[in-house]
Amino acid sequence: MAVSRLKERYNKEVVPELMSKFGYKNVMQVPRLSKIVLNIGLGEAIQNAKALESAEKDLAAITGQHPVITRAKKSIAAFKLRAGMPIGISVILRGGRMYDFFDKLVSVVLARIRDFQGVPRDSFDGQGNYTLGMKEQIVFPEIDYDKVDKLRGLEIVIVTTANNNEEGRGLLESLGMPFRKS
Repeated sequence: MAVSRLKERYNKEVVPELMSKFGYKNVMQVPRLSKIVLNIGLGEAIQNAKALESAEKDLAAITGQHPVITRAKKSIAAFKLRAGMPIGISVILRGGRMYDFFDKLVSVVLARIRDFQGVPRDSFDGQGNYTLGMKEQIVFPEIDYDKVDKLRGLEIVIVTTANNNEEGRGLLESLGMPFRKS
């Protein structure tokens, strides 16, 4: 299988850049992408079972991988929710698909967002993992606008092996993530 363009760039350019920036002594200390998780929360799936199917189709088109249905852990009477009911879908990308998705996200998808100023700099969790929320799924080129029944947001979590936010931000900036100028 061919190595993705981003993985190649990571090995040739990003690793040496981060080693000099953070003063790593070993190549294995350099942070790297571990996985990318995409989630769509579907509270409306309680009343509308078709919502789950269409969201599943959209997420499969975006990632090229079959999504897993997430189910409620607890019953919440106020939301008419019982334990075990489907309330969302998620996909975990690793390896080549992960690098291809990240490359597409940075170079194509974020550029298609209206009035795009850059992604927020402070959406890190303390361990170098980055979370990005998208308001609508139609910014992805695989989604046909005419076949969308409802605009749904999705959450993209980029999990890295970085030890802190500074290292995680350095990795993502080196890979081309367009952070907002502060």
